[in-house]
Amino acid sequence: MSKISYPLKLPASIKLAAQRLAREDGVSLNQWIAVAVAQKIGAVETAADFLKRRAGDAKPADLLPFLDKAGNEPPPPGDEHT
Repeated sequence: MSKISYPLKLPASIKLAAQRLAREDGVSLNQWIAVAVAQKIGAVETAADFLKRRAGDAKPADLLPFLDKAGNEPPPPGDEHT
């Protein structure tokens, strides 16, 4: 596996939490961050693949019949667009 360097700037609170968790796991901060990034990549790619398979050949225009039935009710309190 080839490795490259990347200068990472984190907010102090995030770095301290990551350092604490790395110490609890018995690994270096660098290794802990690499694993965390790999886990996030896996989660995002899995979700994207699931959604692509779920959507199938659907097109945005396929939603129009559902949107036509939705009506024009205002959003519930607290759900307004800001």
